[in-house]
This record gives sequence, structure tokens and C-alpha cells, in this order.
Amino acid sequence: MVVYRRGGCAFCAALRRQLRRAGLETVERDIWVDPDAAAFVRRHADGAETVPTVDVAGTVLVNPTGRQVLAAAAAAGIEVPPRPHRWWHRGSAVSS
Repeated sequence: MVVYRRGGCAFCAALRRQLRRAGLETVERDIWVDPDAAAFVRRHADGAETVPTVDVAGTVLVNPTGRQVLAAAAAAGIEVPPRPHRWWHRGSAVSS
């Protein structure tokens, strides 16, 4: 799985955190450093350099959510490690 990104992109950083938390291994290519990566993104984003753009086994997602990338990975047969069970639940109240 290849993630096309650029420095300073908050959306790229957020997606990176989500994918790392999910345990997915990625290769990152910076479109500001790699002209071939920038050309790839432009081909798939109607001429724009929209990042993040993710290539999941040939399926290209432009500005996807973490859930969309995980779904594409599962559809491509990429093993997504199970998420560990959290011992706490956001918003739940415990009464004694």
C-alpha cells in the first residue's frame, strides 16, 4: 500500500496516524520531493495534487478516510490486524 503525501498536510498526518493505529504497513511517497509521485497523483486526481492519495493494490483512493482505506485493504485481501480491545469506553459512565 502506497500513501502519497506532502509535508505539512494535516489530512496526511491524520490518515498516517489512523493507518498506523490499525497496524497497516505503508510506503510513503512525498509528492513535493518525488516528481513521479506527483505525476501519479495528478493522473488520479483530475490534474490536481490532492493528498493524501492511496494506492491499495491497484485501487486508488483520493483523499480517503481511514475507514475507506481499511475497507479497500480488506477487499484486496490485505490482512488488517485485529484492533486490540480497549478497556475504557468513551462517553460511558460507571456508577457505583
